[in-house]
Amino acid sequence: MVEKIELDAVYEISQDIVVREIEGELVLVPLAAGIGDMEDDLFSLNETGKAIWNSLDGKKSLTAVAQMLEEKYDSPAGVIEEDVGGLIQELVKRKMVKKVDG
Repeated sequence: MVEKIELDAVYEISQDIVVREIEGELVLVPLAAGIGDMEDDLFSLNETGKAIWNSLDGKKSLTAVAQMLEEKYDSPAGVIEEDVGGLIQELVKRKMVKKVDG
């Protein structure tokens, strides 16, 4: 079952991920079995993905992340929220990020 992403929720990065920057992209490498076992084990993020990833501090809601990115990029709010939600959906599915309880 796919977890529904809530824009008012807070998400944090899994402790079972190693992140390396290679040629301007972030490469996410799972450390534990069952993490990242989707199409491939590695997952890379472009500039926008990096900005979203770097904003996942376990304190800000996805809505706050999207608002912050709206100021950085010249893009409509709905587009940014859709991008944030889509990336988080994929990262949750791969167990690379998780929703903060509470």
